[in-house]
Amino acid sequence: MKNQLKTLFAAVLCLLFCSVTANAIIDKLPDIIIENSQMRLVISPDGKARSLIHKPSGQECLDTSADLPVCAITQYRPYDNENFLMFPAKPRTFPSNKVERIGDTLRVEFEDTYDIAYIPMHITDDYIHFTLDRIDYRIEDFGVKRKTEIDEFTLMQLPVRKRENFGEWLNVIWDNDVAVNLLATSPCTRIDAFQQKEAINLYAGLDFQVKLFHAGAALITTSKDRLLSCIDRLERDYNMPLGVESRCRQEYPYSYYELRDVTTDNIDEHIEYARKGGFKTIVIYYVDFAESCGHYPWRKEYPNGMKDLKEITDKIYKAGMIPGLHLHYSKVGRNDPYLLGEEPDTRLNRVRNFTLARPADSTSTVLYIEENPEGTQMEKNRTLLQIGKELVLYTGYTATPPYQLTGCTRGVGGSVPRNYEKGEKFGLLDVDDWPLFVRIDQNTGLQKEVSKRLGEIYAGAGFKFVYFDGAEDVPMPYWYNVSRSQLSVYEELNPSPLYAEGALKSHYGWHILSRGNAFDIFPPERIRPAMKKYTARAARQIAKDFTSVNFGWVNYLAPSEKTIGMQPDMYEYICSRALAWNSPISLVGNLKEIRKHPRSDDNLLVISWWEDAKLKGAFSEEQKEALKNLDQEYTILKNKKGGYELYPCEQITTDAEGPVRAFVFERDGKTCIVYWHMSGSGEIQLDADKRLVRLTDAFGKRVSVRQKDGKLILPAAGRLFLDIDLPRAEATALFRNSIGLSGK
Repeated sequence: MKNQLKTLFAAVLCLLFCSVTANAIIDKLPDIIIENSQMRLVISPDGKARSLIHKPSGQECLDTSADLPVCAITQYRPYDNENFLMFPAKPRTFPSNKVERIGDTLRVEFEDTYDIAYIPMHITDDYIHFTLDRIDYRIEDFGVKRKTEIDEFTLMQLPVRKRENFGEWLNVIWDNDVAVNLLATSPCTRIDAFQQKEAINLYAGLDFQVKLFHAGAALITTSKDRLLSCIDRLERDYNMPLGVESRCRQEYPYSYYELRDVTTDNIDEHIEYARKGGFKTIVIYYVDFAESCGHYPWRKEYPNGMKDLKEITDKIYKAGMIPGLHLHYSKVGRNDPYLLGEEPDTRLNRVRNFTLARPADSTSTVLYIEENPEGTQMEKNRTLLQIGKELVLYTGYTATPPYQLTGCTRGVGGSVPRNYEKGEKFGLLDVDDWPLFVRIDQNTGLQKEVSKRLGEIYAGAGFKFVYFDGAEDVPMPYWYNVSRSQLSVYEELNPSPLYAEGALKSHYGWHILSRGNAFDIFPPERIRPAMKKYTARAARQIAKDFTSVNFGWVNYLAPSEKTIGMQPDMYEYICSRALAWNSPISLVGNLKEIRKHPRSDDNLLVISWWEDAKLKGAFSEEQKEALKNLDQEYTILKNKKGGYELYPCEQITTDAEGPVRAFVFERDGKTCIVYWHMSGSGEIQLDADKRLVRLTDAFGKRVSVRQKDGKLILPAAGRLFLDIDLPRAEATALFRNSIGLSGK
């Protein structure tokens, strides 16, 4: 026993001596310096990020007190024989503990593993690129050793000091002087960031389930004004979608009119409304011309197929506008040939798998299964199974043995009921939450098939930009499959879109979705609080990613018993905030609603003026900053020279106070009240001296005022502007009393 203790003690001393000696040797090794004309990155020989200097300003960009390894290996449990005998069965990260530079390659070793990673660098004056080329493995001459798996690899992580702005989508930290950006050059690279007290740890990693080798990331450290040009160079060098070029196009801030129920018979009317609204782009939603998503068969309203769609886009071009396509792309419709007929496609995503515990014949309404189905999907129309090439709907299950799926309807969608043996594997299809679609398994070729069809439609009709709707409809991992599915479509679009929007953003998608996203429709009565809570907040946030958001979709509703409808001031509120952020809006062209809304001309005029003012750069940066105050209302008017003037205003009526809607502001030293009838027409009796008032339309043209029984009779229909030569409070009280209101 004593001899064994002596041997163990000697071994421990030996290991301790070796460890101390190794550390002493590493401490004497020189730092690794990686630099270009803009930055100098310093990595210590023990694998820590020690410094990142922005050379032109001399600023240190890292939290130098952080002890963060620049690289790391993650195993979902310890795989090395001795490691799993020491450590518990849970994910474990092994940090880099030795880094050497061999030419333009980093050689990296890791604590408690025998892996050696080789990371080639591509150094330019705009960026430094890193990629994992290979991993060697050293085998000890004792113990039970083999090369172990790697589940995740940290390619680069840096504790970057916090600055005024952090763009979470682009993964960039910046202020007016310096920008530090760690971004992927492949959709297969995982980008993330982790908040610390003084820093944000920028992370670029690789996942063995996606791609472990030859996917990369680039580090950019430069001035804020130079950042986009550096990214543009990177995009071109690595054959990425040109997100910077898209953001610099003159068309970038264009708003669009989205067609609803469009056909060759009504496109001319749609175009006329779009022209009145000042829109330079028009979007066609695929559901108008296609029966389903997947094969995109033509609707009966398009008997000539592509010829009819091309007639519509040709008319859009002839009107001087650009057509875009609103599409679903990562899923197939329940009514599509992929899911209909005797043999539905087997390349659809499954969210749960089962095994038959007993044979089932073609008439069985109960399927006995090996697995406990507890917690499985029970929402109506989302209980769609695929067993072989048969589709089955179930209505219930048992969560105690014998496990069963019950109430089964066999042969759904025209598929053929069959007999199945015990042990047959089958799965629950990934039905979306509408539920109108089934999501595609992104690891099959089905997405490419769908993408090619969309590319043919895009090119055949002459579309120039796209909206990637339903971007959330992909399986995990989302950071990868969101961009992956979008890129599959993007690569089929010829020519490349002028810009694109999408419903969900992942990091690599910054290069694809150059205009962020639109929001779903908000009701008229809740436009302002919804804009404050979501759209304007998103605009402020996404501006940190050097991107705009779409201040839409904005619905078009006429007044009815259920709603006051969309009114001119609502569009002013939306468009003014879009102008503040140099962003587009999108208007849903509900043709029937536009026709019956008595204020359509006023609504469209308001939109067109704000859009024109935005594209002409009519307002200063100071005025744009003022427009970002979400609690201040504004109205826009044209002056005699055709320029635009901005007036802060205040609403002096409420939705519940009757049909007249009014706002007050000061103009040319007088109080001005803009008012209109929300749902029809009428008259206002104003108890005022005619010499004190002047009534004009939006273009400044004088509108006649009648007198009756000593009072002025004002028309109340479309938007009119009433100048009253009285103090604001007095003029406001006079107007409110005239329409039967008191107070305020």
